[in-house]
Formats: sequence, C-alpha cells, structure tokens
Amino acid sequence: MILDQLTPAEEKARSERSYKLLLLFAMVSMTMMFAGLTSAFVVSKSRTDWLKNFQLPTAFFFSTAVIIGCSIAFHLAKKAIQKDQRRATTSFLLATLALGILFVVLQFVGFGQIVASGYYFTGSASSITTTFLYVVTLVHLVHLAGGLISLLIIIYNHFKQKYNSTQTLGIELGAMYWHFLDFLWVYLFLFLYFFK
Repeated sequence: MILDQLTPAEEKARSERSYKLLLLFAMVSMTMMFAGLTSAFVVSKSRTDWLKNFQLPTAFFFSTAVIIGCSIAFHLAKKAIQKDQRRATTSFLLATLALGILFVVLQFVGFGQIVASGYYFTGSASSITTTFLYVVTLVHLVHLAGGLISLLIIIYNHFKQKYNSTQTLGIELGAMYWHFLDFLWVYLFLFLYFFK
C-alpha cells in the first residue's frame, strides 16, 4: 500500500489547522465554564441577601474600553506581519501588552473601589453578590494571565524574527485567543451590568 506523501505546504497547512482546532476546543471549554458561573449567578439572584442596588465600579467601564483596544491592537499586529511590516508589528504587539497590563491594573482598581464603597468579597461583611463578582472576574484574570504569557512569547519570537508574511501562525493563534478574552470580558461586563 502506497501512502500519499504530503508536500511541505500541505503539511504546514495541516499543522496550522490542528493548532487552531486545539485552541478552539480550549475556548469552547472556557465558554462552558463561564456559562456555568453566570448560570449560578442568575440562580443566586433569588436569594434574600442579594444586593439589588449594587453598582459596578467605574474602573470596570474603563477596563472594558481598554480590553477592546487590546483586541484592536492585536488585530493590527496580525495585519502588519501579513504585509511584512515588522516595525508596525512590533508597535502593535507592545501596545497590546501595555493595554493588557493596564486592563489588569484597572480590574484591581475596580476591586478597591468596591471595597471603598463598603462591600467586601469574603468574610462576615461580604455578600453573595460581591463574592460572585470577585470569582467571575478573578477567573477571567487567570485566563488573561495565560494570554499575557503567550503574548510575551509571541513578542520574543517576533524579535527573533520567527514571523513574516509566510509564517504568522503564532500571531494568529495569539490574536484568536485575545479576541476570545475580549469577547468574554465584554459579555461578562454586560451580564454583570444588566443582571443585577
């Protein structure tokens, strides 16, 4: 029996599809986890100790704009490398990193604003509302930490000149994951804002 030999281009395309499919499966599993968390949030709203007048901190509004900016910068980095514009790619990747760090900072500023308003996440002074908010945002931050680590690896590989118009897989995968994180936070923010 003679096996068909794949050309290097076909082998590369197959490998890229495999990596993208693995990332897609990971994103689907993360989506299911957050669907479970938000479902528990909805069920818990019927509790008598649920805070009906709780307002999201202003820092969360700013962090939402920042993470959308991250996604745009990453998209522009991908477009720039596809045109072999290395300097622009560098600028957009570094902008994504800076905005990603700013997002994390704003999340913790938001936590501080919640505590300053007299609401706590744990202990006898906490409420189920703020505890849920804390858990949901911290779980998102853990996934974002993974995104920042992968972004640092992408930046390192970019400086090692591993990406060009014919080799963009790392940046494409990073952009896919970052867009997913962006969409996920916007969903969580809107959910937390409207389902008080």
